[in-house]
Formats: sequence, C-alpha cells, structure tokens
Amino acid sequence: MSDYLSRYPVTGLLIAKDDQILFEHYQYGRTDRDLLISQSMVKSITGLLIGIAIEDGAIKSVDDTVESYVPGLKGTEYGATPLRALLHMSSGVDFGEDRDQGRDLDRLWIDMVRGTGSKGTIASIAQFNRRLAPPGTRFYYASIEPDVLGLVLHYTVNKSASDYLREKVWGPIGAEADARWLIDAEGYEVAHHAFNAVLRDYARLGRLLAHDGYWEGKQIVPAQWMIDATTTRPSDEYLLPGRASPRSLGYGYLLWLLPGARRQFAAIGFLGQRICVDPASKLVMVQSAIENNDEVWRLWSDAVKTFGQG
Repeated sequence: MSDYLSRYPVTGLLIAKDDQILFEHYQYGRTDRDLLISQSMVKSITGLLIGIAIEDGAIKSVDDTVESYVPGLKGTEYGATPLRALLHMSSGVDFGEDRDQGRDLDRLWIDMVRGTGSKGTIASIAQFNRRLAPPGTRFYYASIEPDVLGLVLHYTVNKSASDYLREKVWGPIGAEADARWLIDAEGYEVAHHAFNAVLRDYARLGRLLAHDGYWEGKQIVPAQWMIDATTTRPSDEYLLPGRASPRSLGYGYLLWLLPGARRQFAAIGFLGQRICVDPASKLVMVQSAIENNDEVWRLWSDAVKTFGQG
C-alpha cells in the first residue's frame, strides 16, 4: 500500500469492510475534513436518485421517454429517448465527448454551466439533436446523458437534486459532513460532474451500494434497482464487460461493471476518482486522486483477495 501511494498522486485512500475501516490515508495536504471532488462519480449518484424517484412514484418507469416529464424537450431526440437508454449511456444521440478535444462537452459547459452562451439548460441540451443509432443499441459514453436525467429528476420530485439527495440518502446513511454540488447557470445541479464530499462519506455511500441499497434496517435504494443497475440483461449484451469499454469494463445504470464471475462494480471519475464495491464481502475502496492510473485495479483486486473472503 505504501509503495502504491508513493508512486501515484493519490490524495486520499480508504478501504472498508462493511462498517469497519481497514485503511485510511491522506497526502498532498488533504485531510479527513476536506471535501474531495467526485468528477464523474456523481453520475452514479444521479442514477441512484432516479431509482429512488421511481420507488417514490414520481417517475413511472425507466421505459418512459424524457418528454413525458420535461415538456421543453418534447419533439427533440433526447425528448424521445427512454430513461433506460440514458442510464445505459446508449441514447444514440450524437454527442462527441472526445471529439476535437471535447468540443461538444465544451459547448455544453459554455452554454449550460458557465452560462456565457445564449442558451439555458434545456436549450443547451436540445441543441444536440441528431440521432446516430436507435436507443438502447450501442454504448457511447456521453456526459450530457446524466444531465438529461437530472432534468427529469428536477421536474418529477419538485425539489432540487441536492435536497432530494440530502433527504433520501445523505441523511439516512449518517453522512458526517455536508456535501457540495456544482449548479449550472440556471440553478440546476450539474448531474455529470463536480459533487464534493469527505472521503468517509463516499465510503458510506459505497457501503450502501455494497448492501444493495439497504442501510441498518431500512431499504434506502430499492434492492431490485441495485440488481438491475449492476447486472446486464440478455438483451443488453453490448453493455457486458469487454464490450462496452476497451478497459474490459461493462456498464449498468451509470455504474461501471467489473469483469469476472463475481458481481463487482464501481463509480469512476476522471483523474483517478473511484468507489469500488464488492457486495459479496461488503468490501469498499475509495480513492481520490489527481491523475489516472491503471494500477488502481490491481490494488482493488489485491484488496478483494486479502480482505474479501466471507
């Protein structure tokens, strides 16, 4: 562990088995009181909130289309997309995450987040209006898709995503610190980026996921949602590990699926942010970092071999 931490710019690392912290370390000036950025791990939080909203009856089904809930997107390609396809990053709508050094993502940030363009939140999304494939037929990572789901959440639960998260998850799991969530120019939470929390609260979230949404006597996230979010239907083979991603990862409902016979999954963020979960042993590993490295997967595999029995 010390060798790994000496070689990579990891700012925080925590390994826990159920409610017992096995290892916790900070470096580069970070402490257990610092709010650490999620990067894209917040996409997975957005997915959990959609599942809770369905359980609450605010959203009827993942097979409903976006325009059923967001009138401003009626008649657009994203409006005609089922929620399930957005959760799977398989809308089929053209959004070039990596094209021309992130051109489309830059456009989204200029218009929606920074508000320096002429568009509001809905128009910022609606400008991406060319369909390349039918929904639910190909995986293509696109950060805009959780933002569309964030709009659905806002219109259906009648409160901010921050308030909904605090009420439904953060409070019930006994988070030790308030989290912070970036909002766009119109006041909507940016559902694909820039959630901030202390490392131990990310670990609490991981423990919730390890228990398939159950927390000390209460089902917080529907158990069936967690199974659906972390497994692949026969009709969705394009999402299997090794097919959805060149890194041998698969994809569920805004969660990455790890290869192997044992069900494991992760929330992943740019520059090394990770929450890795092994439900069988209730083992969780959380990493905050400022640089990607592939050895984190070997570290996780070693942790499961060492601590993940029983």
